[in-house]
Amino acid sequence: MIFRIIDKTGRKVHLSEERWGHILEHKGMENYLEDIKSTLENPLKIISHDCGDLYDYYTFHKNKKSNSKFLMVVVKYLNGTGFVLTDYFVQQITT
Repeated sequence: MIFRIIDKTGRKVHLSEERWGHILEHKGMENYLEDIKSTLENPLKIISHDCGDLYDYYTFHKNKKSNSKFLMVVVKYLNGTGFVLTDYFVQQITT
C-alpha cells in the first residue's frame, strides 16, 4: 500500500502499489504523490459519475507550465472504502 487516508467526506481511501504503477505511466506524475493526497483531503471540487460509485476530486495548480492545471484524482468506492483508480492533469473541471 502506498498510502491510506481519510478524504474530505470522512471516508477511507487508499492508493495501492498496482494503481501507483499505473499512475506513473502518465508522464510527469512521479512528483505528485503528496498532491494526490492533498487533493483527496482538501479538493476544490468533487464530482460524482452517473454510473457506479466513482468520484473525481480536483485541485488547481497555478504554477504548472502546461494548460492542464487541474489535478483530477478518480476514486472508486466499494462498501464505503475508496481506492484511487487513476489521476492526471486536465484543462478544466468537467461536470
